[in-house]
Amino acid sequence: MQSRLCYNEGLMSIREIHPLTIFSQLLQVCSTLFELEAFSPSMAAVKGLYGSIEEFLKHCSQSGDSAYNAFRSLLERLEDPKTRTEARIFLAHLKKKIESDGASDHCLSTYHFLIQDVYLGENEGYANRNKLITMVIPSIFLPEDWSFTFYEGLNRHPDTIFKDKIVAELGCGNGWISIAIAERWSPLKVYGLDINPRAVKISWINLYLNAFDDNGQPVYDQEKKTLLDRVEFYESDLLSYCRDNHIELERIVGCIPQILNPNPDAMSKLITENASEDFLYSLSNYCALQGFVEDQFGLGLIARAVEEGIDVIKPMGIMIFNMGGRPGQAVCKRLFQRRGLLVTKLWQTKILQAADTDISALVEIEKNNPHRFEFFMGLVGDQPICARTAWAFGKAGGRISHALSVYSCQLRQPNQVKKIFEFLKNGFHDISNSLDLSFEDDSVADEKIPFLAYLASVLKDNSHFQYEPPPGSKRFRDLIAGFMKTYHHVPITADNVIVFPSRATAIENALQLFTPRLAIVDDHLSRHLPREWLTSLEMEKVNNMSSINGITVIEAPRQSDLMIELIRKLRPQVVVTGMAQFEAVTSSAFEHILNTTREIGSRLFIDISDQFELSSLPNSNGVLKYLARTPLPSHVAVICGLLKNQVYTDLEVAFVISEEQTICDALSKSVELLQGNTALISQYYYGCLFHELLSFQLPGRHPPAEREAEDAKSSEMIGFSNSAISVLSNAEFSLRETDNSSLIHMDVDQIFLPTPTAVKAAIFESFARQNVTESECDVTPSLKKFIKSAYGLSTDNNAEYIYADCPLSIFSKLVLCCIQEGGSLCFPAASNGNYVSAAKFLNAKIVPIHTKSEEGFKLTEKLLTGVLETLSKPWVYISGPTTNPTGLIYSNEEMESILKVCAKYGAKVIIDTSFSGVEFNSKGWNGWNLDGSLAKLTSGKSTFCVCLLGGLFFKMLTGGLTFGFLVLNQRFLVDPFHIFSGLNKPHSTIRYTAKKLLDLREQKSGDLLAATEEQGKLLGGRHKQLKETLECCGWEVLEAHAGVSVIAKPSTYMGKRFELKKDGSTWKVNLNDSNIKEAMVRATGLCINGASWTGIPGYCRFTLALEDSDFDRALECIAKFKELVK
Repeated sequence: MQSRLCYNEGLMSIREIHPLTIFSQLLQVCSTLFELEAFSPSMAAVKGLYGSIEEFLKHCSQSGDSAYNAFRSLLERLEDPKTRTEARIFLAHLKKKIESDGASDHCLSTYHFLIQDVYLGENEGYANRNKLITMVIPSIFLPEDWSFTFYEGLNRHPDTIFKDKIVAELGCGNGWISIAIAERWSPLKVYGLDINPRAVKISWINLYLNAFDDNGQPVYDQEKKTLLDRVEFYESDLLSYCRDNHIELERIVGCIPQILNPNPDAMSKLITENASEDFLYSLSNYCALQGFVEDQFGLGLIARAVEEGIDVIKPMGIMIFNMGGRPGQAVCKRLFQRRGLLVTKLWQTKILQAADTDISALVEIEKNNPHRFEFFMGLVGDQPICARTAWAFGKAGGRISHALSVYSCQLRQPNQVKKIFEFLKNGFHDISNSLDLSFEDDSVADEKIPFLAYLASVLKDNSHFQYEPPPGSKRFRDLIAGFMKTYHHVPITADNVIVFPSRATAIENALQLFTPRLAIVDDHLSRHLPREWLTSLEMEKVNNMSSINGITVIEAPRQSDLMIELIRKLRPQVVVTGMAQFEAVTSSAFEHILNTTREIGSRLFIDISDQFELSSLPNSNGVLKYLARTPLPSHVAVICGLLKNQVYTDLEVAFVISEEQTICDALSKSVELLQGNTALISQYYYGCLFHELLSFQLPGRHPPAEREAEDAKSSEMIGFSNSAISVLSNAEFSLRETDNSSLIHMDVDQIFLPTPTAVKAAIFESFARQNVTESECDVTPSLKKFIKSAYGLSTDNNAEYIYADCPLSIFSKLVLCCIQEGGSLCFPAASNGNYVSAAKFLNAKIVPIHTKSEEGFKLTEKLLTGVLETLSKPWVYISGPTTNPTGLIYSNEEMESILKVCAKYGAKVIIDTSFSGVEFNSKGWNGWNLDGSLAKLTSGKSTFCVCLLGGLFFKMLTGGLTFGFLVLNQRFLVDPFHIFSGLNKPHSTIRYTAKKLLDLREQKSGDLLAATEEQGKLLGGRHKQLKETLECCGWEVLEAHAGVSVIAKPSTYMGKRFELKKDGSTWKVNLNDSNIKEAMVRATGLCINGASWTGIPGYCRFTLALEDSDFDRALECIAKFKELVK
């Protein structure tokens, strides 16, 4: 009653005041009386906690933990609808009690909590409020400059930014920004997330404080919803809650601290709400190193938040982050841009650096790094100073500030960027620091990002690279044909397209195929042809039978009238030319050349590379205009090199179009013979460009016009060379699959085992990086170490290292060197059939060495001596240490004896290590020491030399990635080799990958080595299984020790009658060496190599490195064939 008396006395003293004033004061008194009445013990719902507000405050004053426990109990009352009203009223009275006692300024230190108003400015919420009521406790950051600046940045967005959107706030603290977003913009849902469990509890209390008024009544918006309908708070390490609950977000906002001195131990403690206040508070200041390159700038946590955001945000979503400008604005923006985000700066201001923040860690970074951080002297300074200057200025009593910016970010190509990060988070986080999706030119981004997304999908979804036929990936050829049909109305199919590693390779293969006495090649296209062809005068020796296979190339200007005059005068057998730019728009110049070559009887290869555009609006192309209305004549083929891309300027692939099936088949086989195949990654890249141009087109909307076949007859044309005809007719080639076939390839030298993670990572990193230096692609130093450790061969500075897409293409050049010298190329029986066929195709003089079965078909000193003593310029090919196809291993002693014989007769030795590196049954084999073996050769002819041919695709199990190398230690072989230019060099990304893998191998530990050892064990088990199956089915198997192939002799099948009924027809044959392969594939779909490939009468080859299910099917096919033969 004493307090009421005071108010009565107060009223008595103002009787003379104006009546309206008295009335107003009466209302105030009544309100106060109501409030004081509420302090009484009549609040039964809250009494269960504390008898009065004074008792509540007394409990809170004991410690921060006591205060937190008191509010946690109060939150339980707020969460219960039955006690919610009274609990909310209690909070209102608590706030007013503190204010009336004048305790607000010291509330946090006295009672370990603070309830205060946060003003939102002129922008009122739906309840016409311009402020929020919020509370904090010591273990949570107080709202301050960082968060206020962030909210100001949010205000820069239009009012629709959050309307009806699903939003998440990272590091929500006491939740005031989440509540403010819901208050002002009416989102569908806001998820306030914080790793601090106490922050989440306090955020819920603040939500109830603002969702209900001081009388405990809900505050509704225009949609009849309360803040409780729109906001939820959860404990979450960044976006883990949304990720784990599959919540797709439309907006992500975050006022995340920068960690100036990342503490690796900060996250080692278990985070619980019972942890110490100091530790929980430190969660806002420190964090473990996040494993990002941005850690060095204190931005690692924000980098992780961005990458997690990419995972859960919808494609058109927006992320908004607060960024302190200490690392510099360029660094801050680049954090977003290199992850494929378009960045807009919404707002920037300056704030004073907290006096208790130690920036000495930044000074240390500047000592060892050219980077300079950005601070300012006071709030008005406009010239940035580095961390060292700022540290000194601060120590002297000066105040330093830094910029604080709010950035809004949106994914540039959302679906593709999401695929990239989906790949990276599945075991490839280590390479995310190499990712760079920042582009000044949008056209570059439009090419690179879709390709990286496709490459990421291929690497993620496929355990290994699929088999692709030598003429090119079926998908890639389909895309080329589709582009031609859609954009140029040329109705070709994938069967009319042959893929080559480069335009120069396509031209050289075509000339090798026909071996013309005279060819005219325009001077733009002749630079990569063998020098011998450009200086030869074989056309004068037409009557000299020994020179009939020589090729002479005459260079000619590209202008059509001059070219035509030369054709009429010289009457060449082959013409290779492009079109001058001014003549390429219409088809008239092309038709003139076409008609001239038809009359003369010249085969024409027309190059359209310079005019061909990968664009949705390609320029007019006269050659393609002609093809749209007229089929390509049988004597003409179109060559197109793809080199015009915006990203990888030296990445090339080419294709040839012919509508003559014989030419298509022959060109396809020439790729298999001389190059093996075209780099799969190159086909992927350009395939992506074609796919992007076709993806938005409606199929079949523009059917091609009817084409008119020409009746003109051609003069007699040159046919394939004799050597080409012989090889094309008799050599074994891989079978081309039809759309409905499902062949199992045990006939190709490829690895279909799971590609190790380290290999996938290196491949992706090589394409993801930008501005790769030449030294990072220089594989030579790493390869020197590899050769020394693997084969015991040292090389000096005079050694020449030559690289190519695959070893076979290098071998083809070595064969040309042998031919030019007039040498004889000696092949032991049981050599790789592809290499032997390549040498035959190039018309080399081949000398077989008939090895013996009792010695495992290995070359011996005696056998080699018997052959070399009859030759004047011998070249010797040896597959080793692992022999292909037998899978045996040459010991160091065996190799030493072979080299001794070769030195004696001055032979040039090609040691092919391409198929070595996977040993599974090699007990007692201790490797090679070529240095020691060569050092023992005290005498020998000066022409003796050893060149080491090799690849990495077996040693590193790289699947679809191929890389060939040649080491020439003697200079006298270097110059002849370089005469034959046109070798397709591996792209810089492949060299980067090869160097990366070689360096990993040198570490002698790690995932790559473990994967290689594991797959070696797998191949050993496969060998055992295959051997048992073959022997059970009547095959004689030669025991293998290494490699990926086994040879076996079908002894019980020879001479047996085999009859196969299929699709209404019957195929009958007596089984022998020449048809066992065909019988196997016809009957079971299993492709193997026959005796003509192995070079050993009666023996077939089976490769082991298949995908698991294919290997199981292969074993079933072998058993099935046995039953069918019965």
